[in-house]
Amino acid sequence: MDTYSGTGAAAPLTYRSDCPSRTVIEVIANKWALYVLAALRRYERPLRFNELRRVLDGITQKMLTQTLRALERDGLVSRTVYPTVPPRVEYGLTPLGVQVGQLTAAIADWSLDHAREILAARTAFDERAATDPAPVR
Repeated sequence: MDTYSGTGAAAPLTYRSDCPSRTVIEVIANKWALYVLAALRRYERPLRFNELRRVLDGITQKMLTQTLRALERDGLVSRTVYPTVPPRVEYGLTPLGVQVGQLTAAIADWSLDHAREILAARTAFDERAATDPAPVR
């Protein structure tokens, strides 16, 4: 079978470089995309650019702009411009964005539930790496 089935069970093209799902995964797997989707989901209303920027600690204006454009391009976020002076622009989730929000919420929940375990594993790894003897030459 060499066509995309979309079933998830046996879709061998998902591992190929020309699989359409790769471009979608690239956007969704971006940390800032996850945070933007989560913020829009959390507030359950459209947010203005600067509101999003205040909520997303550490994001630059350039990265937020790029992320919003990518999410809009993929149909996950809508951009509404109001004809005011200055123009007011709001970003909200589309129905597709709401659906992907279920997936990203599951990732966020898992991350919160297991953060301590991950941090403990990192610490243990780093301690082992620091004390492992160097290879003998």
